[in-house]
Amino acid sequence: MIIRRHLSGLAIIFAALFLASLNPSPAAGQAAQSNQAPSYTLPEYNQLQAAQAEKDPTAQLKLLDAFVAQYPNSTLLEYIYQLYYQAYYKLKNYAKAIEYTDKVIALGDKADAPTRATAVQARVQLFTQDQAELTKGSDAHDQETKERDAALLGVKLLPDVKKANPQLSDDKIKALESALDGAAGSADILLKDYSAAIEAYKAQLALNPNDPVASYHLGLAYLQSTPPQSLDGFWALARAVDLKIQDADKVKDYLRKTIVNYQQPNCDSLIDAQLNELLQLAANAPDRPATWSIPSAADIQKVAQSSTIITVISDLSGGGDKAKLTWLAICGAEFPEVIGKIIDVNKSDNFVNIMSFTSASSDEIAAATTANMNVKVWTAAPPAGTAGQITPQPDVVRVQKEDEIRFSGTLVSYDPTPFMLHWDSVKVDPSTIPEKGSTAKHPPRKAAPKQ
Repeated sequence: MIIRRHLSGLAIIFAALFLASLNPSPAAGQAAQSNQAPSYTLPEYNQLQAAQAEKDPTAQLKLLDAFVAQYPNSTLLEYIYQLYYQAYYKLKNYAKAIEYTDKVIALGDKADAPTRATAVQARVQLFTQDQAELTKGSDAHDQETKERDAALLGVKLLPDVKKANPQLSDDKIKALESALDGAAGSADILLKDYSAAIEAYKAQLALNPNDPVASYHLGLAYLQSTPPQSLDGFWALARAVDLKIQDADKVKDYLRKTIVNYQQPNCDSLIDAQLNELLQLAANAPDRPATWSIPSAADIQKVAQSSTIITVISDLSGGGDKAKLTWLAICGAEFPEVIGKIIDVNKSDNFVNIMSFTSASSDEIAAATTANMNVKVWTAAPPAGTAGQITPQPDVVRVQKEDEIRFSGTLVSYDPTPFMLHWDSVKVDPSTIPEKGSTAKHPPRKAAPKQ
């Protein structure tokens, strides 16, 4: 999934600054007003004017080439370079246009802040236009580094731009700074400098906390860090979805898949509840609270390895975060041997629901009158499309109330109130199924079961 780089408001502001910076007339006027000799000759000035007046970019480039050949050290080169990158932009030769924005930037203090800032902004736009081409060659790293450094320089120049252009509102300066922070972050992503990208996007969001694209890119930077800063990444992506980023459904789907990969639960349907909770929380908080977390695959695996059916019942019936973590760990898990007392038997055409009770105490099992497990055993072939490999056990119809049941199966769901575990893909131990024609009972064991 690709979302284009966000340069909010940059094109309009860039155009205004760009047109203003291309007019060399003030330089001539200032020299005349100060009664000082200009730093260039009248023929130089006239050739610059002629080049600026030329509207055909190809013809304009010839005039510019002639100027540089004749006056290689002219003090008017900053204007010449600006005309160069404007002409190459019109011809869609973005690489050459960028070359001349870099020449303006390299002038340093020889050019004023608005001129250099305009060149920086032009470079950012041009790089965006031709990024795929500029970053496929052997000099890709150099191009990406120059892009990042230029964007950061542009941020530093903005206070001086404001001084030189008081008519620029604070909101426009803020929009420029936000766009330049975003450009720096994008270049950092290309350079795989994710820590720098994170700082750039955080700076962008400090200016506009409700920028969905900046939040999206921040999330990607967190997730691509080494090691991944997964929780912060999830939060930033959720924030982007809440802010209605373009293709929000695709971003939400990507976020869900990323959380599934982070947790690797047996039942990935459990991710939906976590995702919905995350989206609700992130809608009202740009930054992830330290108190918010979701368990990782390692957390889940640790719980799964230490769980028995008895600890599962205790954890789930207790509710809260412990129940959520335990269910993530054991939903869809197979248990090899569960022992209980049959409370009731409900028969259907293709299966039997055996309502049973288990506990760590054999006395509790013997005294139980209410079930805490619903054990679904197929007595005939299940319908097509039923998950798992299921071998029907038609003899299970002979089990009776008060009998002991021993089985293996898969936990598929549970009800918190009244508490009930639901099992499927069950295989009942044949030794706990009465023989055909038998009426004998099979009471639960006296010793507490180890489950």
